[in-house]
Amino acid sequence: MSSPQPAPYQTGTKIEVSDLFFAVPARLKFLKTARTETQHVTDVLNRLALSAPHVTFRIVADQKEIFSYKPVSEKEELGRIHDVLGHDFGGNALPVDKERDGYRLEGYISLPTLNRSNAQLQYLFVNGRPVKDRVLLGAVRAAYHDFLAHDRHPLLCLYLTVPPRLIDVNVHPAKTEVRFQDTQFIRNLMVSTLKESLQKMGHHTSSTVASETLNAFQTYPTTFQRPRTPQGIQSTFSPYFSPQKREMVAPLSTTAVSVCEATPQTTHEITEHYPLGAATAQLHENYIVAQTEDGLVIVDQHAAHERIVYEKMKKDLAAQQIKRQILLIPETIDLPEDEFHALIQSVEELSRFGLIIESFGKSTLIVREVPAILGHADIKSLVKDMAEVFQTGDKSLKIEEKINEICATMACHGSVRSGRRLSLAEMNDLLRQMEETPHAGQCNHGRPTYVELKLKDIEKLFGRR
Repeated sequence: MSSPQPAPYQTGTKIEVSDLFFAVPARLKFLKTARTETQHVTDVLNRLALSAPHVTFRIVADQKEIFSYKPVSEKEELGRIHDVLGHDFGGNALPVDKERDGYRLEGYISLPTLNRSNAQLQYLFVNGRPVKDRVLLGAVRAAYHDFLAHDRHPLLCLYLTVPPRLIDVNVHPAKTEVRFQDTQFIRNLMVSTLKESLQKMGHHTSSTVASETLNAFQTYPTTFQRPRTPQGIQSTFSPYFSPQKREMVAPLSTTAVSVCEATPQTTHEITEHYPLGAATAQLHENYIVAQTEDGLVIVDQHAAHERIVYEKMKKDLAAQQIKRQILLIPETIDLPEDEFHALIQSVEELSRFGLIIESFGKSTLIVREVPAILGHADIKSLVKDMAEVFQTGDKSLKIEEKINEICATMACHGSVRSGRRLSLAEMNDLLRQMEETPHAGQCNHGRPTYVELKLKDIEKLFGRR
């Protein structure tokens, strides 16, 4: 027997922290609650876990295990990302992999419809080091500018590999920021690579939309109660319940549901060949219900058509083929003086989009031509929104981003409005256009344009599975 001697730990490193500020109580006053400080530690460990997926990470606080990540191989890298960012991200992640001039960007990003109100679940790494760099975060916002509202943020985990001689890591005390020798190249690489990945998603939307929809359904195991009816009316007129059979026989209200007639053969052919299926009904003059091969789809007609018009405008603008429609009676619009001057200074820029305006007094505009794709849009509302874009728009936006913002504003006014009743042919035509339009799974503000429910999930609601 001998006295205890220092010995190496079996594998890895174990760190214990207790009474950290016992000797320096002044620092103790600046600590937040125990829960907040634990969250800060957890965030640091999560970033380290993502930077070294081949290492086991386990954190215990107050005798409670916060997380325990098993090591994964390079081929199973998504497994560690799945552990940190959650189950939803694993099923709605788009791969990113691009190499250019010695730089490499790889990792995973979320579909636009899977987003959050903060950027907490955005993990960025440069040469294996976790960073929170403004250049990289700005590039992410620019890439998602077409798909998300300004106050929504995607989920992602990206690894950027840069030649060491072209980067300075000693520009921040905590080493969370870096300085690139060629900042513009890095920004262009990230924006183009992320947009390329988003381009491949087609019309798909995240599976979380369907899950939330199914969770919103409520089941009623008990029988329906007969509603109370004022005495005298029931004996005179009672169409809802038969005294003998006690069955509900009320027809669906035509103001809420518009059922479209289609032959079973036609419906079967469409559902078999098209992902979004065949339209069967319209709910509340805003939502299209379509039958697919293995379930059903509910489409927001305004949001879906908004994306279609937006992508069509961008395509026509790139080819300089925007068609204009001369108004039979020019529209006269009065504006506040500041908005009036903002639009007058942008006459040439607006003409590129097919919107021809002229000054018609001190603070009055006259609109002579509009883009033909807008159809019967509310011209006054459109011009007022455009004035707001030019007056309060972010001056730091690049010209391409500003053009997209203008196109988005026009598309919102030129799309099928909520409350418009559509025929069966119009609904099916909208579904076919969605299948051919890139990014048709979400509108310009990041909201989903449709919800898909699988037949097996519907059957679970009714206890058939």
